[in-house]
Amino acid sequence: MTLDALRLEVPDLLEEDAASLADLNEQLLQARRQPQETALQQVLSLLFRVNRSAMTLLERQRALQSFSDQYRHYAAAYQDDAPPPALFVHLCGELAIGFKRLLLQILQGRQPSRPHLAWCLYMAQHFLAQSLLRHYQRYHEPPPSLWRDSHLLYWIGEHQECLDEPVAATFCPQPANTLRGLYQQILLVALSNPFHLAEGECPRLFGALAPLAELARLLPWDEEDDTEGPTVDLTESQPCLAYTQMPDGDQVNLRRFELGALLIALHDPAPLQDPEERRLLGQVQRHWLGRQQRQHPRTEQAAPCELVIGLTAIHAQLLEQRPPRSPAQMLDTSPGGARLLCNPDQATRLAVGQLALLLTGSTPILALVRWRHQNDEGLHLGLRYLKGLPRPAWLRRAPSAQTHPGILQSTPAPGSGWHHGLWLPKGQFVEGEHLWLQLPGMHNQAVLPLPVANLGTNSVTRYPLQMA
Repeated sequence: MTLDALRLEVPDLLEEDAASLADLNEQLLQARRQPQETALQQVLSLLFRVNRSAMTLLERQRALQSFSDQYRHYAAAYQDDAPPPALFVHLCGELAIGFKRLLLQILQGRQPSRPHLAWCLYMAQHFLAQSLLRHYQRYHEPPPSLWRDSHLLYWIGEHQECLDEPVAATFCPQPANTLRGLYQQILLVALSNPFHLAEGECPRLFGALAPLAELARLLPWDEEDDTEGPTVDLTESQPCLAYTQMPDGDQVNLRRFELGALLIALHDPAPLQDPEERRLLGQVQRHWLGRQQRQHPRTEQAAPCELVIGLTAIHAQLLEQRPPRSPAQMLDTSPGGARLLCNPDQATRLAVGQLALLLTGSTPILALVRWRHQNDEGLHLGLRYLKGLPRPAWLRRAPSAQTHPGILQSTPAPGSGWHHGLWLPKGQFVEGEHLWLQLPGMHNQAVLPLPVANLGTNSVTRYPLQMA
């Protein structure tokens, strides 16, 4: 399945049942004067007709804003521990439908502004998250379509570059204020064994996660990455793949849910945090990594080390040119990676996805920054080791053209031969471009067409190479 915004689940338009907007606000006001159940039924009936009527973008947006205000009013009655009635859950679903249809109108029209698109994506995701949350609160399995559409909204936000656009939305329980945070907020609830929570704990957990969920990250899938953590398939009808479930979809739609920074942040001082929320977060975090055993046992190790940051500096270090190094303290390590404590001044240089060389007095280790979290202690950094021998390389677009630095990562293959991966700065070259590759100590240059990348971050890209 190819991810496509047009696959969002929305009902067909019914031209013969067009809704009149002239007195919509008056009808909504009249509904408020009715008993709660009757009022919900009337509001739901009005919204049902609006969602299936043809409207201009502006008409639909204004109508949905009115219904969102009504939602806040009716949601206030369900802030205690008792689960809401089915009518309220249905209202959340219809509001999600409305904003999904509005999103389709925005995407099919002129180029929207990023804040407008981010707002619409966020509102659709919010009401999908509320639908999921209320199903969990009622101990009902959510319909598969809710997760399919949630994943798709995240994917659209990723491709439209508005995952981190802040949105001011006053709802209860409190949602995160970006699309990324909101989507990850409900993912974490789903991973928290929600059917085993006591009554009222599900929305309380959702609210407790609001300031924390954005610290987690969905990272590009790499089959060589054996770090523990949930796997999300953006084409599936479930929050994450089961730990016994092997990913079999297109890798471009797979993400690794990295929780390292979030797990560190849970232990930070939070004087304004409700004690019950802190207890609840401590209770559920053991579920987030499932029952999976660690791929590599972790060893606590307090030892000084140094980092060489960025591809250009690593290239110089491998040539023994002694570029600047950043001191750090290793807190624990395993064959798969390490956790470091660094100076906060390095935060701007040590972004997630940055390439780094770890120097511990023995063999230098090439690594990727997997997660980071800054608190009063300093900058906590999670490194993923990249197996193999790193070597400096030079790339040229012609035999005598300007040189560009690269890092060749070589790993012995089972039997005989080597696997090679060429690390280059993101966006420096394009797939299919013919390049001249030269290694230290070699006068000849090998000509190679740049293949499709098999791993990319915001800083670097890795290309698999076949070399004699």
